[in-house]
Amino acid sequence: MAELPVGKTMPYNIEAEQAVLGSMIFDESALTTAMEALSADDFYTTAHKTIYTAIEALFTEGIPVDIVTLSDKLGGDIDNVGGIGYITNIVQNVLSTENLSHYIAIVEGKSILRRLVNAASEIIDISTKDEDEVSAILDRSEQLIFNILDKRGAKGFYHISEVVKSSMALLEELKKRGSSVTGVPTGFTALDSLTAGLQKSTLVIVAARPGVGKTSFALNIAENAAIRHKIPVAIFSLEMSKEELVNRVLSSEALVPSDKMRIGDLNATEMSKLAHSLPGIINAPVYIDDTPGISASEIRAKCRRMKLEKNIGLVVIDYLQLMEGKSRSDNRAQEIAEISRSLKIMSKELEIPVITLSQLNRMSESRRDKRPQISDLRESGAIEQDADIVMLLYNPDTAEESEEAQKSNIIECIVAKHRGGECRTINLAWRGEYTKFMNLDNRN
Repeated sequence: MAELPVGKTMPYNIEAEQAVLGSMIFDESALTTAMEALSADDFYTTAHKTIYTAIEALFTEGIPVDIVTLSDKLGGDIDNVGGIGYITNIVQNVLSTENLSHYIAIVEGKSILRRLVNAASEIIDISTKDEDEVSAILDRSEQLIFNILDKRGAKGFYHISEVVKSSMALLEELKKRGSSVTGVPTGFTALDSLTAGLQKSTLVIVAARPGVGKTSFALNIAENAAIRHKIPVAIFSLEMSKEELVNRVLSSEALVPSDKMRIGDLNATEMSKLAHSLPGIINAPVYIDDTPGISASEIRAKCRRMKLEKNIGLVVIDYLQLMEGKSRSDNRAQEIAEISRSLKIMSKELEIPVITLSQLNRMSESRRDKRPQISDLRESGAIEQDADIVMLLYNPDTAEESEEAQKSNIIECIVAKHRGGECRTINLAWRGEYTKFMNLDNRN
C-alpha cells in the first residue's frame, strides 16, 4: 500500500467517537440509533472499536448496557480500553443526546474519508505495479469507490442475530403485503409462482436455439418490471440496435404486428393502439445500451453507476457469447467462464437479478427428443455452475413436420436449474407477430 504524504494523518475525531459511545451507554434509544448507522470499523482507535463491539454484544444478548455490564463484558480487555475510569469519564461527559445525530455524522464522515484514503492508496499501488491489464485495474478501482459510495464496505461479518432480525422483518412485511411474489415479477403467472419473482443477487440464464424467442422473452420480463411495476431496468443489447429493440417493445405492448411496424404500414386502429401504449412506454424506467462487443468489466462499471444514479432493479444482457472477456484468450470456453463468473459477482454485488441470454449448441437437434438440456449450453459448463436459474426455451412445433402440428403456438419454458426451488416445465403462449409471450389463458 502506498504511504500517506509526510505530515499527513488519517482523518478522525476522537471527541465525536467518545460522544457517540458515551451516548450509547447513557441512553438506550441512542444505542439503537447509533447501531443503525455505524459499525465497529467506523471508529478509529482500537479501544473504541472494542468498546463498540462489547456494547453491540450486550444489545444482541438483550442485556441492559451500563458501566457495570459493559465492564463485565469487556473482561480482560478492560485495561486495554483505558479501564473503567475511561468508560465512566466518557459517560459523564454526556449531558444530553440531543446532538447525537451530529456526532454520528462526524464519525461516519471520517470513516468514509479513511476508506477513501485506503482505496486511493490501493489504486495507486495496483496502477504503479502495472501487473494487470488497464481494464482490470479500472474495474478494481471503480469497485473500490463504489463500495465506499454504497457503504457496503463498512461491514464485513454479520452476526447471525442481525440476519435473523432482518429476515423476520422481511417476513412480516411480506405477510402484510399478502403477495407470493417477493422478487422482480416476470409477468408470467406460473413462472412467478415457481420462483416468487426473480430474486436479488440471482444470475438467470435464458437459453434457446436461434429463432425460438429468447430476446422477446427477456424483453417481455423487462417490460413487465418497468412499465407495470416501475422497477428501473438496464438492457445491454449486443446484437440488436436500440431502435430495433424499442420497435419490439412497441409491438409487444401495443399488440401491433412487428412486420407492419418495420415498413410503417399501419391502419388507423393500429395507430390508435400504438398511441394508447406510448405514455406507459415513454415513462417506463428502461435504459438501453447497444454498444457492440462490450466487455463484462464495462457492463459491471456501467451497472454500478446505474445502481447509484437510477437504482436499477434488473439487468438484461443479450447475449453472453457476444461479450468480450478481459483476458481475450484463445480458449473461448475459459473466456466465457470468466464472463459468466463476472456477471454472477455483479448480481451479488449490486443485489439485483441479472438475466443473461445464451445460445445452445446443436446437440439437441441430433437427439430423438429434441428438447434442450442444460448440458447444451454453448461453450462452457461454467455457465451452468454460476447460474442460479437456467431456463431453456423450446418450440415443440418445430419438431413436428405436419402443418397442423405447427399451429399451437406453445413454447415450453424448461426451468432446468433452480437453486432456490424445484425445476419444472412451464407452457407459455407465443404470439410471434407481436414478438410477445403470454400466459396461456391470455393468448386470445
